Amino acid sequence: MKAINKDGFSIVFNHDGYKELSSFILNQNFNKILILTDENTKINCLDIFISNIKSINEKICEVFDSRVLNYSVKSGEHTKNIDSSLKIWKFLTESGFKRSDLIINLGGGMITDLGGFVASTFMRGIKFINVPTSLLAMVDASIGGKTGIDFKEVKNLIGVFEFAKISLIDLRFLKTLCKRQITSGYAEMIKHSLISDDSDWEKIRKIKSVKDISAEMIYESIKIKILIIEKDPFESGLRKYLNYGHTLGHAIESKVLGSEKELLHGESIAIGIILESYISYLKGGLGLELVKNIKTHIKKHFKTTEFVSADISKIIELLKFDKKNRDKEPMFVLLKGIGKPIIDQTVSEQEIREAFNFYKD
Repeated sequence: MKAINKDGFSIVFNHDGYKELSSFILNQNFNKILILTDENTKINCLDIFISNIKSINEKICEVFDSRVLNYSVKSGEHTKNIDSSLKIWKFLTESGFKRSDLIINLGGGMITDLGGFVASTFMRGIKFINVPTSLLAMVDASIGGKTGIDFKEVKNLIGVFEFAKISLIDLRFLKTLCKRQITSGYAEMIKHSLISDDSDWEKIRKIKSVKDISAEMIYESIKIKILIIEKDPFESGLRKYLNYGHTLGHAIESKVLGSEKELLHGESIAIGIILESYISYLKGGLGLELVKNIKTHIKKHFKTTEFVSADISKIIELLKFDKKNRDKEPMFVLLKGIGKPIIDQTVSEQEIREAFNFYKD
């Protein structure tokens, strides 16, 4: 897997990626380095990461033995909030971190979102590295420069655009994940294929088990996102394509957060993809047969979640907080066809309710 180098950021892979990261750290000569983890990645990934990078050479080994601290937070989306940010800022301050130091975010999308936000705001910006350990973070959350925390039950309401200097993707971390976490990440790969072209979708829809996801498919999914964000890094137009399935998906995720129905990010996005595909059909974009195929494929991998009328009403109410809104009007990304997204589309409440009826059947 060849490194992807762009202005301001790089995405590196596996063993060669550790070499790149080691060179970066040694060249920058950071005085202090914080590795941010959650409870799970501290147990399952921290020692592996440190062992891999210390194996590069003696100099980086000395740095990690003398300059590295770890801070760990509770796992789960409910941790991605201002309270956690305050605690990490406090730790950084009390530990003597300066603007010239480094944060390494080792974890899934929650950690790269939270750690990126904390780094981007601490002393007006401290360099950070992302080392994603989940499939979702590898193909989506850790790349692209979006950082943020949840606020007032709304997903990613507070945040900034700031790119990690390096995102190191080590596919071996996928072995630490359960099937549910792998499947969650697969939702973003489905999204990438639908906004890309027919050939990508045809490859994706042939997957019968998430065990069949190959390194090549992960790499191709990353490249689809990079191709978009390098043309529009701050989401003024083209980058909005990446929000396909996310307008309703984020509202669903916010609605069930902290409840017995709580969903992983990718599980919510999978539902959002079905809903927004059907709305695309209602708007005269996608053919109904294709929409049915999308629903069938997603439901092979994701459990169906039940939504009663009151749930749908709350989800529709949460749409008013979406960051893509124009005034109070939610703006959707819909599809005219595979690889043909259209942005800034308005959708009626009736169309949303029809889409939920289609989803449950």
